[in-house]
Amino acid sequence: MIQKLLPSLVLAALLGQAPAADYQAVPNWYRLAPGRPQMGNMHGDIAVSSKGEVYVSVMDPKAALQVYAPDGTFLRVVLNAPPDFHGFVIHKESGGEFIYGARLGTGQILKLTLDGSEVLNIPPTAVPDEYKSAVKDGKTVVRFTSMDVAPNGDLFVTDGYSSDYVHRFDKAGKYLKSFGGKKEPFGFKTLHKIAIDPRFDPPRIIGCDRANLRVVHLSLDGEFLGVIAKDLLLPAAVAIHGDHAVIGEIKGRVTILDKAGAIVAQMGANTAADEVGTNKTEPDKWRTGVVTAPHGVACNERGDVFVSEYNIYGRIHRFNRP
Repeated sequence: MIQKLLPSLVLAALLGQAPAADYQAVPNWYRLAPGRPQMGNMHGDIAVSSKGEVYVSVMDPKAALQVYAPDGTFLRVVLNAPPDFHGFVIHKESGGEFIYGARLGTGQILKLTLDGSEVLNIPPTAVPDEYKSAVKDGKTVVRFTSMDVAPNGDLFVTDGYSSDYVHRFDKAGKYLKSFGGKKEPFGFKTLHKIAIDPRFDPPRIIGCDRANLRVVHLSLDGEFLGVIAKDLLLPAAVAIHGDHAVIGEIKGRVTILDKAGAIVAQMGANTAADEVGTNKTEPDKWRTGVVTAPHGVACNERGDVFVSEYNIYGRIHRFNRP
């Protein structure tokens, strides 16, 4: 009865939710580095530090990992960061904040300080060949697309562009196990990006099973726990904030799910078929608040949503939560 009496926006606020109308797209949010006409060929990810600085990866050896201030001012390029961080996170731990990234091209798993100093480098040979399916120059290889760090420091990395296995390492880089893959009960088809989901006890893995159009849960030990959401627009990226999971859909939308998998909000929807799911949409077709191919998502501490596109020119969206 109380719910019937409350306006929808007030009710949403009481439930800790924000309907789509409440998320405000910020026009021209960021400013590129001086002398740089575009951000760069983007097929990577985005993350936000505890200071609210936004890190975004592009495929440019000279500016592979760029950092923007909370107000969008370009700050710096992270030295020594590689140009193939397809998926990376910023993780806060006892020693400070660190960048953990999975390299698509070389198959290395890196831990860097925020200024780019290397702390850990796990070679692709750490993964047993039996869990590899891609072949390059006559050798089986990995094609890592994403990773995250569990509360105990264990690393989870997904081989989303080949075997669809998730590989687990301890915090020192020691290989522990692999699970998932294309066979049942998993049946993955491009387990593209994953995140540790701390909304549950014990924490879980939440994953974007892109070609299956679904988001799934796995236990940290590798048990398939079930489907959270289905019939999405090629879900490609996921980030957790509070009780919500933010899903970037590469076919032109961002969806926010609650803990039960129900849709809380959707934003950025693009109905132009020639603009979505491609990295070639030109800047003259860009519209504030309308996405084309979300490939990375992240949130700052207050829940504002940042979206990095799959785009040869490079583009970030910002949607402010009230």
